[in-house]
Amino acid sequence: MRLHEYQAKEVFAEAGMPIPDSELAETTDEVVEAAGSVGYPVAVKAQVHVGGRGKAGGIELVENDEEAREAAESILGMDLKGYTVDRVLVEAAVDFVNELYVGVTMDRGEGKPVAMVSSEGGVEIETVAEETPEAIAREHVDPAFGMHPYQARRAVFDAGVDQEVATDVASVLTTLYQLWDDRDGSDVEVNPLMITSDDEVVAADAVMNIDDDALFRQPDLADIEESAYENDLEAKAGEYGFDYVRLDGNVGIIGNGAGLVMTTLDLVDYYGGEPANFLDVGGGAKAERIANALDMVFSDDNVESVVFNIFGGITRGDEVAKGINNALEQFDEIPKPVVVRLAGTNSEEGMEILNADLVQVEETLEGAVQRAVENADSASVTEGSR
Repeated sequence: MRLHEYQAKEVFAEAGMPIPDSELAETTDEVVEAAGSVGYPVAVKAQVHVGGRGKAGGIELVENDEEAREAAESILGMDLKGYTVDRVLVEAAVDFVNELYVGVTMDRGEGKPVAMVSSEGGVEIETVAEETPEAIAREHVDPAFGMHPYQARRAVFDAGVDQEVATDVASVLTTLYQLWDDRDGSDVEVNPLMITSDDEVVAADAVMNIDDDALFRQPDLADIEESAYENDLEAKAGEYGFDYVRLDGNVGIIGNGAGLVMTTLDLVDYYGGEPANFLDVGGGAKAERIANALDMVFSDDNVESVVFNIFGGITRGDEVAKGINNALEQFDEIPKPVVVRLAGTNSEEGMEILNADLVQVEETLEGAVQRAVENADSASVTEGSR
């Protein structure tokens, strides 16, 4: 589960981390009122789960009521990388002299959590990792013992943080790790962690992602899960219990098992297509669950074609086939072409059950993906000629 910035900052503040004064607003009048309450200058920040909000026009710094109103009218309701902005955080501007990055995530290669510090804050950390990996100091932590104070200090020192603020930055990093551990986090980060001219550190942004499978241990976070959804598709995925991520492409992807879905995504890209989503129906999926998956993908207006990649282990191919037939028979006209590839347990029985008038069947994964990409391309050409 991904928390919005304002939700993550509430958790940070409870842990004693320094954050700017702020108020949440959902209308233009609320933005102006909140700005006056917080005190100008303020930043009006779109609350959506995307990076690069500033470059995309989702963050504006304003000095007075007139500018606040203009910013609110510009940001509220805007489409920001596929997400509609329905709320903003009105936050006190920070007069900073430097920006850092601090974060904690899981390094699956090492099998340990890793705490990171970089002097190149304020930009996407993925870009820093790709272009200047040496600019990120890393400290792996043994989860049995937690982060030792010397590890936080070493990471801060290795990142070249100024001595005047090194202790405070190390304290923020230690708090982040504790939150990551206590809150069953998958990723927790501050980017940027701003340094003021008075050598104060302020968390000007907040990212906090929680392991869905651990929400039963986090009842207060589970209570805000619905409000953390970014759109109707994510809410529907939560309702159905799917692992789902919306992407920017037009080829809908449904599979059983994260590795199988990722392989399908890679092949869509390899054959020149663009994946529209990651959707894992999980093992043992019955007909109703398969039908729900199709409902999910058809609900995405970006999807032009759908590819099913199911390998039967726990999941039986005949059950999958029944689910596909049941779902598609509900439509007078199939919304988008569906390509199916079945393998494994009862796959032959499933292929026989599939209604060839409703779906396109391919024996190999490569063939299924290529056909789905061709379907999407044809749909795009048809729409472009209208």
